Amino acid sequence: MKIQLALAAGLAAAALVIPAGPAGAGSDPEHAMPRTLAEGLAGPLSLTVTYDEKTVLVTQNFAGLLSRVNNDGSTTALYQGAEGWGVGGVQTRHGTRYFVENTGAGEGDPAALKGWLKSLEPDGDVHDLADLASYEREKNPDGAQHYGFGSEVPDACLAEWPAFPPARYQGGLDSNPYAVAINGDKAYVADAGANAILKVDIDTGDVDTLAVLPPRPAVIPAGTRIPVDMAGNTVEVPACVVGHEYAFEPVPTDLEFGPDGRLYVTSLPGGPEDPSLGARGAIFRVNPSTGSVKVWAEDLLSPTGLAVADDGDVYVASMFGNEIIEIDDSGSDRKQFLAVDGPAAVEIRGKTLYATVGFSFADPTQGKVIKAGIG
Repeated sequence: MKIQLALAAGLAAAALVIPAGPAGAGSDPEHAMPRTLAEGLAGPLSLTVTYDEKTVLVTQNFAGLLSRVNNDGSTTALYQGAEGWGVGGVQTRHGTRYFVENTGAGEGDPAALKGWLKSLEPDGDVHDLADLASYEREKNPDGAQHYGFGSEVPDACLAEWPAFPPARYQGGLDSNPYAVAINGDKAYVADAGANAILKVDIDTGDVDTLAVLPPRPAVIPAGTRIPVDMAGNTVEVPACVVGHEYAFEPVPTDLEFGPDGRLYVTSLPGGPEDPSLGARGAIFRVNPSTGSVKVWAEDLLSPTGLAVADDGDVYVASMFGNEIIEIDDSGSDRKQFLAVDGPAAVEIRGKTLYATVGFSFADPTQGKVIKAGIG
């Protein structure tokens, strides 16, 4: 069962309502001068740029579209999914476009899970490469992982906790393939529902679990309220859980290879995305050979996309922080690269950063693609 803020079709709404707290300290902005390449896009949560830097591809997740951005600012639909399906995670290799398509995370109905890795050939042919939802039903990569409160919180206390979100549980069947990275004949998929990084053999369609991301714990403060129905009614958490850690699910949202050969993975904290529990998003560094996972950077607010420059610096979209952050190759020094509303995805080609911005739940059709120099 997913406890997270909805960022695209299939990511469920955050379950905890927590009194607002102070935002984390910011850094001095470095002003770039972005140029708009396209606008009026419906939930553009992923993009890529071909290596000749002549073609920008963007997914309009909410419209089920994979689109090409034209020089005049218009877009051309390259692929239209069926009604109710979302398209995301576009990457290219030798002229072939790879992307993921799904109908949402299922949320309690394993039979409803539908998610694929697909390819779009230059001649327009579309191929189903891997059934990622079936893999989730068969393997459930995070099924042995524990979420919620630990054993230090007695059962008598948890008996006072409402039924949802669960007070203590293990990873359930939930799939939402969200982002793709291509390396050789392998596709690496960030599955925001499975809480895992999957490795797919492009030639055979075989799927394996590369890594399961670890839970993201947060201390529950006094005053936390939990929704108890769809009307938005809430109740305050039992006093006995205040001060204890709740292990939220990790939610991988993007992944890119760095010049060191490692995968860098952004992760939402699986709970409130506002600063009320602190800026709890993270970037993990994953060894693609062994699957070992280490936290590379944390204390990030809603990191939904990242790009790694040739020098190892990482640029991160903080969707609800309304900024793109630059982090040096050590992971320790960070600063604001660009202040912009609702950034979702970032890509780098050479000395140019491309990003999707303008994401808003109030009007998700006003997304844009921009570009700016990075030096």
